[in-house]
Parts: sequence; C-alpha cells; structure tokens
Amino acid sequence: MISLPKAPTSPFDPPSLLYQILTSPLTLLIRALYHTFLLLRGPAYPSNSNPVRIICISDTHTQKLPIPSGDVLIHAGDLTNAGTTSEIQVQIDWLNSLPHKHKIAIAGNHDSYLDPRSRAPFDVNNRLDWGSIHYLQHSSVRLKFPAHGDSGRVLNIYGAPQIPKCGGKEFAFQYQRDEDAWTGTIPVDTDVLVTHTPPRWHLDLPIGLGCSFLLKEVWRVQPKVHVFGHIHAGRGKETAFWDEGQKTYERLRGRKERWVLWGGALGIGWWLDVVRLLLYGILGLLWTKVWGAEEHGTAMINAALIDWRSGKIGYEAQVVDI
Repeated sequence: MISLPKAPTSPFDPPSLLYQILTSPLTLLIRALYHTFLLLRGPAYPSNSNPVRIICISDTHTQKLPIPSGDVLIHAGDLTNAGTTSEIQVQIDWLNSLPHKHKIAIAGNHDSYLDPRSRAPFDVNNRLDWGSIHYLQHSSVRLKFPAHGDSGRVLNIYGAPQIPKCGGKEFAFQYQRDEDAWTGTIPVDTDVLVTHTPPRWHLDLPIGLGCSFLLKEVWRVQPKVHVFGHIHAGRGKETAFWDEGQKTYERLRGRKERWVLWGGALGIGWWLDVVRLLLYGILGLLWTKVWGAEEHGTAMINAALIDWRSGKIGYEAQVVDI
C-alpha cells in the first residue's frame, strides 16, 4: 500500500513538494506563476553607478561565518539561542570586529534579554556594550555616505523586532497573531526596513507565518529594501512591485483552497483572480521590457543563515546594492 506524504512536524518546517501537490496544487501553481513573472521583470529599481552595498544576515543563533565586504552590515535578529547577555555580547563583539563602517542590528525572538518581559531574572542587572553597532528597537538611524555620488548618499534605516507569537514567555517581542502591532509605526521616509518577521506570503512558508499587518504597513511605506529573517526555510530574495499583480497574488494566497486529495470545487472568485494574475503579470513585462519603464519596487531579503534541517549555518550572507 502506498503511504501518503506526511504533513510537516513543525509549522516552521516546509512541506514536501509532493505534499503540496496533493493538498494545495493550485496554490503551488500560483506561487510558481507569480515568481516566474518576478524573475522575468528583473530588479526592483534601476542600477546606480555608485551604489551603497548592504550585507544582510539574520538568525546566526550564536554561530559565525565569513562576511563579505560592504558599506553597511545588517543583522535582522536572533543573534542567539538562549538570549542571555553573555550570548548576545559574544555576537556583538564578533559583529564589532568586522570592518564594515556602518553596522545595524535588531533583536529576534530568541534574544530574550532585549525585551524586559522575557528577560531572565539572573540577567536583570546586566548590561550590553554595543560598541559601534546601531541597535534599533522601534527606532531609526540616518547614515551618510559622502563618497557615493557628487553630493553623497543618505539612507534612512528603521528597525523593529516584534513578531507574531510563536513560543513561550521566554521568547522576546511577541504579540498575538490577530493583534495589529504595525500600522502607522514605520516612518514614510524609510529607505531600508529591518524587521525580524517577514511580511506574510513573501519569503514565507506556504501556510503564511509572516505578519499580515506588517505586509499592509510595508505597502504604505514601500522602502527600497526590506531585510528580515525568522523563517529559516524562506531564505532568499524577492522583488515587490506594489502593483495590482502583487495585490492579486496576496489575495489568492489568503484564500482557502478547498481541496482534499484532488476533490472538491473552487469558487469563481479564485479563477477570476488567477486570470487577473496572468494579465497583470503580462502587463508588468510589457511595462518594463517593451515600453522601457523604470521599476520602483522593494528588494525583499530573507537573510536567515541557519539551515532549518541541520540547525547549523547553511547559507552565505546576502548582498544588495542600492
């Protein structure tokens, strides 16, 4: 007797391809279609002759790795496992030893000390030395790059650590999944956004562990770059163009696919949105490849470094030029 593929044992583990084919084939097809259009459209914004190079890492969980050179180094949280001051300080010291002129860090849910609600009693009176690192916690920093261009460059970087609840009281900066912790919180002049959680459906798992409220807020702000982590299996790069095609894709991802091993039926609304996704994808290609229009989107980076299967560093730092 042939056994059916099993569901993931953890919500943070990605389902197998066969499991997705049997349980949500149309969602799998929609994801493939949408990302094919993204690949064909190309980068989020025009190239710059004198770019600022940003090195993106996240979810190092006490581990270290070689880091490429760049103008800015960003760590998007989960520096540690237990989140004690001793663990965090070791990672801080490692980051400070790197040659990048500007360094940014935010907390992740494993960095317990940084949230008073999850801080261990033995750590209450301890302190951290961030050195030259800009630690952002619902705050911004304005960085200047005088050597880039005739009049230099300026980047506004905003960082925030909060995530939808996924663990016990030892996890930092959690909020209930149906709670809005984002609306109106990100400055509209943000060039680079750093969060620990992804926006829902983007470099996320198929079930959507990212935050829908963050997604709405990023739609409002539309930064040039959005760096995050948390979902190890979602690691990668993706472009957001903030157009009707993306809006349709997100709406499709939010629909419940009523299939049980190829049974059941889908509503007309689903099929209409699939047609819209195709049309908007084709229009997007015509806009850039035929009519030659410049894109002004967002480069999304899930910079998680830990391989979800082994628990060890499995990936390299990601590089983005703006």
